[in-house]
Amino acid sequence: MPLRAIALNCTLKPSDGEPSSTDAMIGLLVSELKKQDVEFSETIRIADHNVKPGVLSDEGEGDDWPDIRRRILDHDILIFGTPIWLGQMSSVAKRVLERMDAFLDETDDCGRMPSFAKVAVLAVVGNEDGAHSISASAFQALNDTGWTIPASAVSYWVGEAMGSTDFRDLTEVPDTVSQTAAMVAANAAHLAGLLQGNPYPGTPQ
Repeated sequence: MPLRAIALNCTLKPSDGEPSSTDAMIGLLVSELKKQDVEFSETIRIADHNVKPGVLSDEGEGDDWPDIRRRILDHDILIFGTPIWLGQMSSVAKRVLERMDAFLDETDDCGRMPSFAKVAVLAVVGNEDGAHSISASAFQALNDTGWTIPASAVSYWVGEAMGSTDFRDLTEVPDTVSQTAAMVAANAAHLAGLLQGNPYPGTPQ
């Protein structure tokens, strides 16, 4: 069965705003995943949706999270994209991770969360330091909520502090960024393939 990937763009900007550097980094990973024969479905820009605050999978009328949740769990690989704001992941990214907290109470008879046997990688961009601390906190949250993190699981670019050039403005992607994206994609596809064929057994509850 072909591997399938989906992306969440946690930029603060809706689609009708400025172009997103986070989208550009997600696009780089998508290109590399396609080289690994991974099908890519879509990028969901969270700022275009009403994702209510909370820690349940459905926070009631008007909440768009239940549909987004369904769509991401229908895939083998999740690209979790966030810009760097004030040295941290965006507030939108934090909200998405908080909503995934519900997975802890949605286990099957073997204690497996709905995200078990699914792989998550990061796409991070910004004009200030923060990529490593974001990776640390995001990886911890994603792992806590059942996602599997491969080796070398983040593709990031950090421009000059307080500079005016964004990742989307680059005429050429730096070689190190391209090489990292290729490694992230290769590792994600390899691990997702293993888990698809042999998911975690869990333990009887």
